[in-house]
Amino acid sequence: MKKSNKFSPEVRERAVRMVQEHRSDYPSLWAAIESIAPKIGCVPQTLNEWVKRVEVDTGVRDGLTSAEAQRVKELERENKELRRANEILKLASAFFASAEPGRRCKS
Repeated sequence: MKKSNKFSPEVRERAVRMVQEHRSDYPSLWAAIESIAPKIGCVPQTLNEWVKRVEVDTGVRDGLTSAEAQRVKELERENKELRRANEILKLASAFFASAEPGRRCKS
């Protein structure tokens, strides 16, 4: 099930930019997030995730960037499809090998 994106990318970018610009006005990052989140209509945890994602993507924080995460997801999907295709080919190969007249089965 895909999450719905209630907030547009522009709103997310603006909210993260507000946190980054006003971070020094608050005693902690969380305090800035708690102050700004209601102004854009989201919960502080959501805004915190957006801030962390931007920090990872820009190299400020360690972690898998959005592009890398998307690539891993695509590769995992491709890997799953290839495994399924290999299984089908194995089954088909075994079926046709056993149906071949005059061929002895391995025991």
